[in-house]
Amino acid sequence: MENGVHYRTCHLCEAMCGVAIEVNNGKITSIKGDDQDPLSLGHICPKAVALQDLHEDPERLKKPIRKTAQGWEELSWEDAFDLVAEKLHGIRKTYGRNSIGVYLGNPNVHNHGALMTTMPFLRAIGTQNRFSATSNDQLPHMLASLEMFGHQILFPIPDIDHTDLFICIGGNPMASNGSLMTVPDIRGRLKALRQRGGQLVVIDPRRTETARLADNFHFILPGTDAFLLMAMVHTLFEENLVDPGAAERLVKDVDLLRLAALSFSPEAVTRHTGIEAEAIRQLARQLAKTPRAALYTRMGTSTQAFGGTTTWLAYCLNILTGKLDVPGGVLFTQPAVDLVALGAMSGQRGHFGKRHSRVRGLPEFAGEYPASTMADEMLTPGEGQVRAFVTVAGNPVLSSPNGQRLESALEGLDFMVSVDYYLNETTRHADVILPPTAALERSHYDLIFSQFAVRNVAKYSEALFPAADDARHDWQILLELAHRLEQQRKGGRLPLRSEMGWRAFKKLGPDPILDLLLRTGPYGADAGPVRPFAQTAIELVMDILPERNPLKGLARLSPLNRRWDELPKGLSLSALKAAPHGIDLGPLQPALPERLFTRDGLIQMAPRRYLADVERMQATLESAPADGLLLIGRRHVRSNNSWMHNSQRLVKGKGRCTLLIHPDDASKRALNPGDHAEVSVQGRDVVIPVEITEDIMPGVVSIPHGWGHHRSGTGQSVASSHAGVSINDLLDDALVDPVSGTSVLNGQAVDVRVWQPEPQQKQA
Repeated sequence: MENGVHYRTCHLCEAMCGVAIEVNNGKITSIKGDDQDPLSLGHICPKAVALQDLHEDPERLKKPIRKTAQGWEELSWEDAFDLVAEKLHGIRKTYGRNSIGVYLGNPNVHNHGALMTTMPFLRAIGTQNRFSATSNDQLPHMLASLEMFGHQILFPIPDIDHTDLFICIGGNPMASNGSLMTVPDIRGRLKALRQRGGQLVVIDPRRTETARLADNFHFILPGTDAFLLMAMVHTLFEENLVDPGAAERLVKDVDLLRLAALSFSPEAVTRHTGIEAEAIRQLARQLAKTPRAALYTRMGTSTQAFGGTTTWLAYCLNILTGKLDVPGGVLFTQPAVDLVALGAMSGQRGHFGKRHSRVRGLPEFAGEYPASTMADEMLTPGEGQVRAFVTVAGNPVLSSPNGQRLESALEGLDFMVSVDYYLNETTRHADVILPPTAALERSHYDLIFSQFAVRNVAKYSEALFPAADDARHDWQILLELAHRLEQQRKGGRLPLRSEMGWRAFKKLGPDPILDLLLRTGPYGADAGPVRPFAQTAIELVMDILPERNPLKGLARLSPLNRRWDELPKGLSLSALKAAPHGIDLGPLQPALPERLFTRDGLIQMAPRRYLADVERMQATLESAPADGLLLIGRRHVRSNNSWMHNSQRLVKGKGRCTLLIHPDDASKRALNPGDHAEVSVQGRDVVIPVEITEDIMPGVVSIPHGWGHHRSGTGQSVASSHAGVSINDLLDDALVDPVSGTSVLNGQAVDVRVWQPEPQQKQA
């Protein structure tokens, strides 16, 4: 690697910050913001420095290891691939294809190589027992997009750079840098909002980092956001404030929505939400009467008992007030690699409930069952019981509810393999760990989060450091395993064309396919022909992909609507390599009706599954509010899920894994600053330091997610020395949102009391 400054996109959260990395003598000497990056303009958050820490971490695995009676031992890649393929094939042959389970973690979506090779890998395994972080995160947003707009990743994105009112419910972009809203430098953007006379309104059970900047803040009880939003819908109809504006001729079944909201007046929901009726009315009026406004919801609203219905109502409010498809409102992106269009052309708009899980009958979404039922499928005997498990870049022991039960399930498996470069709380249960290269050793293009950016941009980063000769990228690991499993399934030999396809994919890697995606996309129609050899190789690769893989759309990609003709052209991989800061493709623009993929070309305002859930809402409204303390999670700007705690510079300083509790609730339980509290529910408990603060709503407590590194047998010494506790050791995995199948991670009731150490502990 040459000395000097190199430009990349930081992939450690969804913000897509541009970073300038200075290298001298093969070592990173500084990481700063890239002030020429068109999206972030020099801003980076504290996590960006962890790119260096992850790359240089001496505890990062670099060679395959397997578990033996004497402990972990290294083995060659060839032996590792043989062992894993043989074990998985043997279990599949003996117990059937569904005896293998697969879990895909969040980092996969930050990695274009892993994304391109996941589908052939899953096809080779052939199981229906697929799981991912989706059902612990954004599934309600995907379901609402599918039901209302006809495509699971067609998300309306707040045009935050041009709005005059930003209502944020259950989100904390000051800590997350946006989520399903790729928005670096959120502080600067919110400052600009106020400078142009706009307002920020935040609604949350906690006065978050974002809420501290708000012009108007409201506490709300966890799990009641659907009632607030339905009361706002009620107000819009009651006060004749409904005006879909640009979407007027595209909306369908608005009257059904009006009927659904009839009994949810602001007065009716006040007792449950904790927000006064007049404040609810003012929120609805302000949204309706501000021409350029956007309402945004995120994790706090999606991972709760009414997560699906809440997200639907948030979309409805933006539409009813004329904020959809207008500048300053919420708009659809037009990224350089248009996964929405590719998926639509290959018949992959998304699907829900085509089949249900074996044990609890939970619906699949896009081929995946809810993560909350993973342990059920491992622990419950019978045909289809999961006996082998594959994890790829995931740590579900810490990121899924009831992590202790999942640990017990993992311990009883016949075989487990993890593609991961850490020995963590989940991978310690594996029989084999296959470590991929780190992020700075591979190229990067953000296929997914460019779909959600607040401005259309494209940026490619070449590998900063060369991978070692005996290293493997994650796409190479997945392809090799898939190829060997296909060979075993076919008795050792594949048809010639199929064999050529596998070899071509291994030879090409993801970047030539990325080049074709860019050249045939909305900005690349005039980029020039693909070389004949590469074209032939890509055609062979297409043959081995599942029939409904979005990449299949490449074979017949063409401009899908008139707007493509108006966009700048010439984009290709070589063009991006020549523009290391990235290329600005312009602000978000109105895109309807061409961007709709519903059967009738209309926005479905009242999908039946949401209307059916109104009955559950009504029953809850008529019951007494929940007693006890309600638990919510939280996130810190220096943290991201469970995998960034082995960086000393990110975890140093004051401990952040604390229980936030309001002074009134602390007083009732005789809790004082410096105490430890025992938090428990249904026989599960954790002990955690107390932090008493008025920034949390009375009746609510908060524990950050991603901690719990006290488990023995891991290989992350820094994380272990800052262990904290896992909120998911408390949460009940039996609780899911019945509409979407999403885990209920916010709003479960817990008991809190002063922790009294045992005498021997006290003496020590």
